[in-house]
Amino acid sequence: MLCYVTVFLQAWRGQYTTWKNDTLATEFILLGFLTNKQSLLFGIFLFSYIFTFIGNLTIILIVTVDPVLQSPMYLFLRSLSITEIFYVSNTVPRMLRDFLHQNKAISIIGCATQFYFFCFLGATECFTLTFMAYDRYVAICHPLHYMNIMTKTRCLYMLLVSWMVGLVLPLGNSIDVFGLPFCKSNIIDHFFCEILQVMPLACADTHINELYIVVHTFVVIPLPFILIFVSYVRILRAVLKIHSTTGRKRTFSTCGSHLISVSLFFGSATITYLRTKAINSSGGGKVLSLMFLVLVPMLNPLIYSLRNTAFKNSIKRLFTRLFFL
Repeated sequence: MLCYVTVFLQAWRGQYTTWKNDTLATEFILLGFLTNKQSLLFGIFLFSYIFTFIGNLTIILIVTVDPVLQSPMYLFLRSLSITEIFYVSNTVPRMLRDFLHQNKAISIIGCATQFYFFCFLGATECFTLTFMAYDRYVAICHPLHYMNIMTKTRCLYMLLVSWMVGLVLPLGNSIDVFGLPFCKSNIIDHFFCEILQVMPLACADTHINELYIVVHTFVVIPLPFILIFVSYVRILRAVLKIHSTTGRKRTFSTCGSHLISVSLFFGSATITYLRTKAINSSGGGKVLSLMFLVLVPMLNPLIYSLRNTAFKNSIKRLFTRLFFL
């Protein structure tokens, strides 16, 4: 698919070469973090990337090999971890590379590819978190019918929908935006190809693209969040009907890890894309972007493993097999 997108972008941009060939940008410059502590930042983000990769890979392996962890909740968690690995790998390695190089240029095709995968994986994560909330709703509100509703086949369909929606949704906007002529400047004041930084560089009408971004943002952030909110309202109503305080805590504790993950991801993403111009101009936008691009993927393995007894027991069994065979 990326091959077809690349060819289409090159043909699309070709229509502008006769119009302003002398000023048409062919690459962008990612400014990144303008600080003298480049080596320190490189070390911090390298550690976070390795920790994120190992943590999420551990979840994938344990859920895959342990027959005890084959319930829908853990299948969704494995898919989330796969998404997180690709998500950080889309931006962090490039950022690490720029810490060590003076030349921070990136081709327009490369920038379009990074933006596409950023939107694709971000949308996939949003919808995966939504289906995880639905899974908790069925488990708590319809426990007797849980196994009939959340079958393995249905879970796989849900995951397929998450990945396919994420795959298709940003395709049109990626082609349209990066097919525009960029002749105002080629400087992107960010550490990755963020669309809000790229759009002002175009010297053509971008109203349609801005409308598409609004629609895309609504489908990816507010809509899934509303669905998650509705699920938890129903969960809360069901929990409040439990007379035992201990029963309430035990039932609602199964949602704790997911609630923390949702709060971190959607909270940081919402703040990032609803930030004021003052925050953006002062470089705050870069710091806020680090929350859902670096911090959340790094914390998720800890959130889901440390608060989950079954997962901790699975880790113990795995290490016992490895070291005591």
